[in-house]
Amino acid sequence: MSRSRTGSYPAALPLIAVAALALSACSGAASPSGSSGGKTLVVDTSFNLKTADPGREFEPTGQIVDKALYETLLTFKGSDVTKPVPGLASSYEQSDDGRTLTLHLRDGAKFSDGSAVTADDVVFSLKRVIALKGNPSFLLDGVTVTKTDASTVTLVSKKANPALPFILPNPALGIVNAKTVQAHGGSATAADGAEKYLNTTSAGSGPYTLTSFNTNTQVVLTKNPKYTGSQKPAYDKIVIRNVQAPAQKLNVQRGDSQIALDLTSDQVKGLTGGLKVSSGASSDVIFLLLNQNTKVSSTTANARFAEAVRKGIDYKSLLTLAGSGSVQPAGIIPSTFLGALPASQATSRDLAGAKAALKASGIKKPSVTLGYASDLTVDGLSLQTLAERVQAQLKEVGITVTLAPAPTTTELDNYRNGKEQMGLWYWGPDYPHPSDYLVFLPGNLVGLRAGWKAGADNTLTALGEKAASTMADNSRKTLYEQIQTRMNASGPFIPLMQPSRNTVSAASVTGIAYNPVWTIDVAALGTK
Repeated sequence: MSRSRTGSYPAALPLIAVAALALSACSGAASPSGSSGGKTLVVDTSFNLKTADPGREFEPTGQIVDKALYETLLTFKGSDVTKPVPGLASSYEQSDDGRTLTLHLRDGAKFSDGSAVTADDVVFSLKRVIALKGNPSFLLDGVTVTKTDASTVTLVSKKANPALPFILPNPALGIVNAKTVQAHGGSATAADGAEKYLNTTSAGSGPYTLTSFNTNTQVVLTKNPKYTGSQKPAYDKIVIRNVQAPAQKLNVQRGDSQIALDLTSDQVKGLTGGLKVSSGASSDVIFLLLNQNTKVSSTTANARFAEAVRKGIDYKSLLTLAGSGSVQPAGIIPSTFLGALPASQATSRDLAGAKAALKASGIKKPSVTLGYASDLTVDGLSLQTLAERVQAQLKEVGITVTLAPAPTTTELDNYRNGKEQMGLWYWGPDYPHPSDYLVFLPGNLVGLRAGWKAGADNTLTALGEKAASTMADNSRKTLYEQIQTRMNASGPFIPLMQPSRNTVSAASVTGIAYNPVWTIDVAALGTK
């Protein structure tokens, strides 16, 4: 789980819905033509939603909602997260030292009330995110925001920050109408009181406005007639409903919805009626951790034992559990990001090598405990199923794995506090840049969860520091590849897979594109 989401349920864990809510969500389906005579798009998803306030939201459903309500300075086009493109900023320059980012605002941008978007609104919005100290505040750690002139904003980082252009597209950094928010209790301080207002009425310049918001049932968006962006929304209304996966399948099959976001590979098999299925690898990386703290487990801290586990996993067999579209990442960075290792470097099973490494470890009849969240699914894949397969594979090596499932809330504490001998978890990107994975290095957030203390590998630490401040893409790519190659050889993490991500849509819907930051951009969807 990503560092920013550890205080909330992870992206792929469906919230427990009362049956009555699910039923009401199904029976209240909007038709493709809404009551106002315009076109309505109905999207079914399992809610992970707390707020519509962009300064506070960082849950997957909130990202979908706020992407439609608020424009960001920069954005991404479709599924391509390798290059930020203009949003409210028409252009930007980053200094050679990577500390200063200068953004020039787009002419003519207006909020939904018709007022102009100004540099003052940008400064207020970003300072507010920092001051609230909420889930998304870390995105701007060490960054100061200033107005250079009426159409220019400057962001200065304490250290080189090549990731900043990749961070700014996050919907949590959406620009709000400063005067409107301030008039309803908002401020760029911890005393801000605008959340209640922003959960009823949006204050952005996005293609849609907020009509109604309920964290348990549904969110309704209405087309913003004063939107000034280049791509006008195709639908007059969008209804995003909280529906569990089995009901999602029924709804989209009978036309009660036009999009289902949470169906597994098994559930999408055999879908008919002109439905389209878009499948591909998600950016969530599921991994094993082997604790390096000998007080937790002298077995998992043994380097040759770790080698035995790495060589003993049958990665191709694991992919069959996740279905079509899933891939094995060669390192901890997902395959679609800059710095990912080429697929040719992915580890493959070597049972004889695993048995030899185990013998060389000197450990007789090793037995370890594998901790994981019993109620957690990642892109539809149950960790319980995956843990059982890993257990069976390592038994062939001569390793006894005792499964120790626990509810997410319980097992998260064990994971965060470094108490697991072996752990089975996943990392969903906070932003699509390799620097988000430096947390896996010794002494960093996830490294410490595996008992990998600072000083455990000074070469890796030095490589990480250099990669974090390197500006040139080619040089940065090389450094992250070196980091992962070394981690694969001697680190405590074993990347297992990126599960498949499936989006089911009616034949009439066009423009479906999975994005690891906001899942889908509902405002970019078309109709035919």
